[in-house]
Amino acid sequence: MKSESGETSYQNQQPGPAARPWLLFLFLLLSLAATAGAYIGPGAGFAFLSSFLVFFLTFFLAFFSFLSWPFRLLIRLLRGQKAYKNSLVDRVIILGFDGMDPVLVEKFMAEGKLPNLNRLKKEGTYRRLQTTTPAISPVAWSSFMTGCEPSKHNIFDFLSRNPKNYLPDLSSARIGPPRRFLPLGRYRIPLGKPEIKLLRKSQPFWKILGEQGIFSTVLRVPITFPPEKFSGHLLSGMCLPDLKGSQGTFLFYTSNPDRLQKKEGGESQLVRVEGQVVRTHISGPENSLLKNPEEIRLPMTIKLNYEQESAVVEVSANRFELKKGVFSPWIKLSFPAGPGMKIRGIARFYLLSLKPHFELYITPLNIDPEKPALPISHPFIYAPYLARLFGSYVTLGEANDTWALNEGVLPENAFLELAYSFHQDWEKIFFNGLKKTRRGLVACVFETTDSIQHMFWRYLDRTHPAFQPTARLEDGSRVLEELYRRMDSLVGRVLDGLDGKSCLFIMSDHGFKAFGRGVNLNSWLYLNGYLHLKEGATESEDWFRQVDWSRTRAYALGLAGIYLNLRGREAQGIVEPGEESRRLKLELTEKLSGFKDQEKGAVAINRLIDTEKIYHGPYRDNAPDLIVAYNQGYRASWDSVVGRVNRTVIADNRKAWSADHCLDPTLVPGVLFSNLKLAGQEASIMDIAPTVLRLFGLPEPAYMDGRSLLPEDSGKMKTGSERSAPRKATSDGRKKK
Repeated sequence: MKSESGETSYQNQQPGPAARPWLLFLFLLLSLAATAGAYIGPGAGFAFLSSFLVFFLTFFLAFFSFLSWPFRLLIRLLRGQKAYKNSLVDRVIILGFDGMDPVLVEKFMAEGKLPNLNRLKKEGTYRRLQTTTPAISPVAWSSFMTGCEPSKHNIFDFLSRNPKNYLPDLSSARIGPPRRFLPLGRYRIPLGKPEIKLLRKSQPFWKILGEQGIFSTVLRVPITFPPEKFSGHLLSGMCLPDLKGSQGTFLFYTSNPDRLQKKEGGESQLVRVEGQVVRTHISGPENSLLKNPEEIRLPMTIKLNYEQESAVVEVSANRFELKKGVFSPWIKLSFPAGPGMKIRGIARFYLLSLKPHFELYITPLNIDPEKPALPISHPFIYAPYLARLFGSYVTLGEANDTWALNEGVLPENAFLELAYSFHQDWEKIFFNGLKKTRRGLVACVFETTDSIQHMFWRYLDRTHPAFQPTARLEDGSRVLEELYRRMDSLVGRVLDGLDGKSCLFIMSDHGFKAFGRGVNLNSWLYLNGYLHLKEGATESEDWFRQVDWSRTRAYALGLAGIYLNLRGREAQGIVEPGEESRRLKLELTEKLSGFKDQEKGAVAINRLIDTEKIYHGPYRDNAPDLIVAYNQGYRASWDSVVGRVNRTVIADNRKAWSADHCLDPTLVPGVLFSNLKLAGQEASIMDIAPTVLRLFGLPEPAYMDGRSLLPEDSGKMKTGSERSAPRKATSDGRKKK
């Protein structure tokens, strides 16, 4: 059933009708670990999904598919004739470059360094693309796919707060355990299905296309986990967890006690070298099939060879050699959860040092795409199919390990090598989808642009607190130029294979600005009497641990939001809805709009935005009450994001993560290129969905906030290359207010 905003009710995902009875049976046996106040990891609850039965299902589906393909082909041909009857094009290709910045694009184009993007600008269209409020990737990409503002798709940040306990939840998905279990020795057998729920609402435009018989291949678009059923292939992207259930937890091993301090985004282990041998373990997912759930550990032995600067690693039936400074290929890891049950993962290893201290880095434990422990694609067998075709590939939603670089574990050159290695895997998968999808939609998002800009922007400005001359890179300032050149090369290869009946869009969800100073809103709220700590406390640890909610009126959580402690909504709310809450929002807006960084003499916060005035959808109540629009150079501090409270309001950001986009949306527009001549001068990321629907001859649904960017007389539209005119179709050119 669909709501007024286009939401489709969503149940737990199964691979397909033929496999559904088997998976219903399996889900009755499987569970997930429940951790209070934290994102729930897959755990051993999905161990059977990577067992022999999955391959039985795969074989069965493949055999059934082979027998039925002539009938399915005939149906698709007949349906396709009708589906494309009013279409302007045969195929739409969307290349998403997360975070591609218009200022850098325009600079490099002017310098002649991006010939393929320059060609699109001259022959087709280039313009800056308005992002969402707030300008945060999961929010923007959700608006891209639904054509809606955030209160209609329910994604407002990476994190959302749980009003019952003030703790954070992942905003996009929820994975939870069954309600009942049957005790059996040291195990507990689930008596119900686990919950795998997509929290993004409304529906992506490719689902609308599928309902009309138009096929789509959708690759690594953010906020597509768990995958929804539709007419096409999909590989999930951003917010797909690792095997531990986190958004990416790296592993770091060292024999140096001085390097053991807590690593944000990772786990550190102190090891001993005994006669050139290190004995340790890999910490895996929690085994929730046990009555007393505990972490599954894989024993690991590492034999060091100082002369050859190498090591031999033995783990999980693998034995392989590691050269210092060289990444291993993907190593398959099997975590035993119970008799005949294993949870399959993959990881890459990097030997950092042998002496004077041993140090080893392991990537986050990715879900094995060949034997996935969670549904990471639609249909379920699409991910294993790609793994059989290309070998193991990264599955983690946020694949590039920015935390390992931030925490000084991974060197800059190693980070770049790993990031471009992942990018090459995605290119292979993308071009395979392009080859196989001759008619319909192909959409792929590359996160490479986003993560590399986050980490290397500091080399553009020698005054940045995180800038430091580096001997590890030949020229840090050229990293971003090389990044943009590589993306331009990818665009060129797509253009080389383009025909006159294909439409190409190159787009980003936002741009970038330097992040030199962090603002701790919770500290400001504390020092100004809006947030209170418990008796005797002068600061709070993560997630408001020492906050006295009985006296707190407002708090900040996530990258851009301020929430009121509203009575009847928050568990210990004290602010009355109505006039009191309106006065409090106005008071905070007046005090924080134009808020100055006294030390630097610059404006840190441009304005506060009352979401009640900009959001009008059915999920507005889930939004922050106020959105903070930071000035360039500023962002929410690392402490503020995780709910720490102290007496420091503004401080330098000295992390490698030196640029961001979580600021005033007017300062960080994205980019839009097309081989079509589009109408008008302004464009929003919400306009892409209705534009694609119009290209396929379909009207946009009334609930969409975006408008088509096609000229009113779109029947005469040609691609910029003028190769051949697409077939004509009527279009009323309707524009939305």
